[in-house]
Amino acid sequence: MPFHEKGFLMTNELPPSGAGRFAARFPDVWHAYQALGASVAASGPIDAHGRRLVKLAMAIGAASEGAVHSHARQALEEGVSAEEIRQVCNLAITTLGFPAAMAALSWVNDMIADQANEGEPR
Repeated sequence: MPFHEKGFLMTNELPPSGAGRFAARFPDVWHAYQALGASVAASGPIDAHGRRLVKLAMAIGAASEGAVHSHARQALEEGVSAEEIRQVCNLAITTLGFPAAMAALSWVNDMIADQANEGEPR
């Protein structure tokens, strides 16, 4: 069964920021990367909601501000609540430490604020 029939849609829409610029410059690599993402998403029983929270948690653990922004933005677009996203940051306190969790919280709050202000002039 093709990925799109399993709910793992591969899109031609480019992501914002650096990833979008990379995808535009290296489309073959980007499409291979998307295919790998779809394959690993389909490799087990975790649903899309759970996968998005896990990916956000891994980005937090890697202390990657860009990845946290990206996964928080995607989570919000997919209907994950701000409360759920913030809880992922809170869960990081006991594993990564308070400073790391607070950094992650500030990064996700950037995306939550952006979503709340969407359509308003900056």
